[in-house]
Order: sequence, then C-alpha cells, then structure tokens
Amino acid sequence: MEYDNLIKFHGHSCPGLAMGYRMTKAAMGFLVQCRAEDEELVAITENNACGVDALQYLSGCTFGKGNLIFKDYGKQAYTLYSRKTGEGVRVVLNHQAVPKEKKADRQEYIRWLLEADDAEMFSLTSVQIREPEKARILASVICDCCGEAVMESRIRVVNGRKMCIPCMEKMEKNV
Repeated sequence: MEYDNLIKFHGHSCPGLAMGYRMTKAAMGFLVQCRAEDEELVAITENNACGVDALQYLSGCTFGKGNLIFKDYGKQAYTLYSRKTGEGVRVVLNHQAVPKEKKADRQEYIRWLLEADDAEMFSLTSVQIREPEKARILASVICDCCGEAVMESRIRVVNGRKMCIPCMEKMEKNV
C-alpha cells in the first residue's frame, strides 16, 4: 500500500523509484527514525533521479523545508542524518548484485528491487557529518532590473544596482 501511494505521488512505477523506496526504508530503519514533520531529519542525495521522490515522500525531507540537500555526483546514494541523535547513515545501491537477467525485463527488475535482501542490495554505513544548518527565512529584495522579488542571499550588487542572478548573468553576457 505504501509503495502504491508512492507511485501515485511520483506518477509511475520504475526501477529508480523502487531503488529509492528500498534505500530510504533501509536508511530510516538503520537510524530508527520516523518521517520528518519539520527538520528532524536531513537527507543528502547524490543524484536527481526518480528515487529522490521516494526519499522525499518517505523521509519528509524536502527542498521546501530546507532539509533535502542535492549534491550532483550521479551516484545512487543517500545520506540521512538525525538531528535528534546526531547519527548519520549513507546508503549506496550495489549495482553488481543485480542479476543481469533481471535488468533485461523492467517489471522483473522492479520486482527484484522490491523483494531483494537488504544486505545483497545495498550497503549501509554509519557516517559522521557536520550538522547542516537549519533553514533560514530571509527577506526578499526587489531586483532593480526585472522587478522580481529575490531572496536577499541571492541578490548581487553590480555598479550599485541590486540584481537577481539571471539579470546579472544576462548583463555579463552582453558586456
């Protein structure tokens, strides 16, 4: 039932979603954590693939709450960190464990991902990380060029004008 709700959230069932589902469940089980209502958990994803929807859905870590961090490494790996306990865990998919014949058939691959033994499917490693900063609420500043509101930490001052990053980049391109 939980996976069916995840499919509705994501839009379809696919190998990436199944990977993210199993990896997130294992990491949360390792940390003995429930879904984050606020910022109790922090998730660091090393990819921006389908499985990240499972990570968000199951863990409660989202970009909007500021407790989902994206590192563009292209790896099927997540780190979850508990602010309550100070414990962290990194989970990595073991691609070598997937039987080649399972990868040939999409439905078989998904079924294997959902049913495989945890120890065979991925590794869980206890990690120590510096606690990520909690989300901050910052003021909005109006860009002098486009007139749009911009988070104050993203404003750039160029020749005394407050500019959003796209306007600054456009100006630099035209120089």
